[in-house]
Amino acid sequence: MKKILIFIIASLCVLPISAQETWKSHQSDNLKIGVAGFTYRKFNIDETLAYLQSMGVKYLSVKDFWLPLNSTKEQMDAFKAKCASYGVEGYILGPIYMRSKEDVDKTFDYASRYGAKMFIGVPNYELIDYVIQKVHDTGIRVAIHTHGPDGAAFPDIYKIMELVKDPNLGVGACLDLGHSFRSGNDVAKEIRKYHKWIYDIHIKDETAPSKAGHTWEMGRGQMDFMAIVKALKKVNYQGVVSIEMEKNSDKNPTASVAESLGYLRGVCDAIY
Repeated sequence: MKKILIFIIASLCVLPISAQETWKSHQSDNLKIGVAGFTYRKFNIDETLAYLQSMGVKYLSVKDFWLPLNSTKEQMDAFKAKCASYGVEGYILGPIYMRSKEDVDKTFDYASRYGAKMFIGVPNYELIDYVIQKVHDTGIRVAIHTHGPDGAAFPDIYKIMELVKDPNLGVGACLDLGHSFRSGNDVAKEIRKYHKWIYDIHIKDETAPSKAGHTWEMGRGQMDFMAIVKALKKVNYQGVVSIEMEKNSDKNPTASVAESLGYLRGVCDAIY
């Protein structure tokens, strides 16, 4: 019953932008909720920003299909200005895959031109020491994206911890909570126990706590978002939580994003 009530309340939270302008502050404002760029991989940046604006989303992780790695600083400044005109901040770059030292150098240069303090990266395992050195040299942190039980590198936060060893070196996790759940992990426990390693978060619901699970709108799957949000509040998480919708990859994901966004806002309003 509690889950149903949260969903009903949450569905009222996704309003046209004109209605949002009359809002007072909500408890959900205490958590920075964004959208992962991969969600809108079939759409150009103007279309994506218009959809985000209509939902009141203020944060977007920027993929290189919108802003290629060879973009000039002038192109980047124009891109950021466009985002700002929609009330959106391109708050982080990536994920970016790094297969060689040249890839690492190129990616750090890309992040530096953008003015980023951090990016989402996925380096080959043998490049970890070189990435740590680049973090030391540039001051730009790296959040390694976790990819779950499907055979990709860095299936979970434990692999990051194994290879990096020290949470103070500036290399941590972009923790994909859905993939953690599909790996059979206790997501809320991971957040509470390893929060020093968590720099960024991708959030989604999943149909099952196994490799067979797939992405679902938040509130429809099996993940316990009450426990997850309580954990985020407990550790005073200050980063962004970005909704990533892998479902409907060939269709407009906005309805699914809006449903998930409303649900998450409702959970936050109930807890914060």
